[in-house]
Amino acid sequence: MESPHGAAVSAEDFGLEGPRGRVFRNVTFSAEPGELVAIEGPSGSGRTCLLLALTGRMRTTEGNAETGGLRLPKQAAAVRRIAALGPVPGVSELDPAFTVAEHLGERALLQGRYGSPLRALLRPRAERRAAAEARVDEALEAAGLDPATLPKSGRTSVRDLERLEALRLSVALALIGKPRLLAVDDTDLKLSDAEREQAWALLRSVADAGTTVLAVCSEAPGITQVVRTAPAAGEAGVEEPAVEEAATEEPAAEDATQEPTTEEETADAFAEARRA
Repeated sequence: MESPHGAAVSAEDFGLEGPRGRVFRNVTFSAEPGELVAIEGPSGSGRTCLLLALTGRMRTTEGNAETGGLRLPKQAAAVRRIAALGPVPGVSELDPAFTVAEHLGERALLQGRYGSPLRALLRPRAERRAAAEARVDEALEAAGLDPATLPKSGRTSVRDLERLEALRLSVALALIGKPRLLAVDDTDLKLSDAEREQAWALLRSVADAGTTVLAVCSEAPGITQVVRTAPAAGEAGVEEPAVEEAATEEPAAEDATQEPTTEEETADAFAEARRA
């Protein structure tokens, strides 16, 4: 497969099949740098597994894909260095016992130690601290989260955050590493209509700033390219001819146990994704 010129993410007949059946299949799409892509489908349709596969955290069995010009799954380790995860249950969840400041401090420390070039580690400690604080402030601004507005400022525990605030924190943590690709799961889960609009506006602003965004959802807004993991009844999976999108086909008769199969496959694959 040759990646479309300039594409940030592309897939062709991309699929995952395990010993108990298919998780997703026949995914074909291409996204430009700075594009917002919604991965739409019902829970259990393989949408989270697709998200993890495109970020180099799950090995697939069919087709081809590239992220940032890197082939998947062959160059998955390199993809993980340029693709960051927002909230993904079972893989990159916030610790409810941590405070906002503790989460930010931990991520900045890890980024400074493992995500920076060697020459950055040789700088004076005060200079490294100032650079880390600037990086955190920039990420918080991009995510639209001001700790000073929280009930206990930075000392607010994650368990006390509203759903939208937790989403903003997860996005901020991911952006500290300045990724080329941001992946977010369950974007519209447990959000009111007004909060959902704010969540998509957040992801649109991140994309407009140059970071390609993949966002899993149950219902995509009209401002994104849509990749479906389960086509609507009577549709072939493509929303409109003018937009290149992808969808998996309807399961074959032998795959009638798709939903329980997907949950079991996902549980096994998530353990591998956490190790990655």
